[in-house]
Amino acid sequence: MTDTQGRVLIIAGSDSSGGAGIQADIKTCSAFGAYAMTAITAVTAQNTLGVQAVEMMPAELVKAQIDACLSDIGADVVKIGMLGTKAIIDVVAEAVDELDAFVILDPVAVATSGDALLEDDAVTALRDTLLPLADLVTPNVPEAELLTGLKITDVDDLTKAGDALLERGVYAALMKGGHLDGKAVVDVLVSEEGANIMSGPRLRSRHTHGTGCTLASAVAANMALGLDLDEAVMRAREFVFEAIRTAPGFGSPKGHGPLNHGLAIGEAEENPAPSNNPFAALKGLTS
Repeated sequence: MTDTQGRVLIIAGSDSSGGAGIQADIKTCSAFGAYAMTAITAVTAQNTLGVQAVEMMPAELVKAQIDACLSDIGADVVKIGMLGTKAIIDVVAEAVDELDAFVILDPVAVATSGDALLEDDAVTALRDTLLPLADLVTPNVPEAELLTGLKITDVDDLTKAGDALLERGVYAALMKGGHLDGKAVVDVLVSEEGANIMSGPRLRSRHTHGTGCTLASAVAANMALGLDLDEAVMRAREFVFEAIRTAPGFGSPKGHGPLNHGLAIGEAEENPAPSNNPFAALKGLTS
């Protein structure tokens, strides 16, 4: 990527509680110093307990938002999250086809609470129309199983599913292993260069609302600022780990609380202080 200016266009749904979706994406990009623009695909009424209502945007309005951003400001990276309907998937695919930007697809199908966020007839469109246009796809285990038809029970299965996604045309797949059992969380970045297995400690926390949105947006922000894919992924994983560890504790004890998106990443790295650097304990987190 050349002449990057940190411009990220986010195409996703809105989360009224601020923990996931567009709100989490903007906060994450801002934490890294990237510039976030948005095309909102849906308005949701939700909180830490779940999704109470969803109103999908007309596909033509989603297209108009995308066109307005790209025709004026432009984008170095496009991050795609909740799309919801086949009509929206079709207009997004048309917009990113041959676009001179790195495209990250977070194939959101189910919320952390378990609520469905993708209509049944949209799954095929996501897999067959949009997926081949993505440079990076970031599925969790259920999403990877949905896209590939493979059963995933361990890290080897996760890697095989990543290879299957590459066969569908994506350049790289960040296979998230948080749903797998084990004391460690193992993610696998599968690309044409091979598989990079990254392991880190598992935090036992109810504050996991929006982790997928946050991770994908952190990768997007770092790539928009000029980092290569591997480094962007490692920085994004560190951010999510620390955002969970320092979560503000909001929401019902029975729900999935939001992360701490207020981490000042740039300040911590430019002015390292062993006593208060939030990443001092994370060196060596990835391997």
